[in-house]
Amino acid sequence: MSRVVFHRVAPAVPIQRFAKTWSTSLGLWGFGAGVTALYLLSVTPLVKRGFLSKVPVVGTYFEDKTPASDKPF
Repeated sequence: MSRVVFHRVAPAVPIQRFAKTWSTSLGLWGFGAGVTALYLLSVTPLVKRGFLSKVPVVGTYFEDKTPASDKPF
């Protein structure tokens, strides 16, 4: 008859195994979700002024160069 033998595992081992297995995938999905959110929200003035205009390389592309006389509000 077979016997059941339980092996003790340190509490940190499953956490390390989970982190090693899923960190790359979760990081890529998070990066993709962030880029998608910025792309979809890039048309709103709040995101343009608050975030996109302060990005060092492409910030001047998102600056509002419309004269005040042409703005309706």
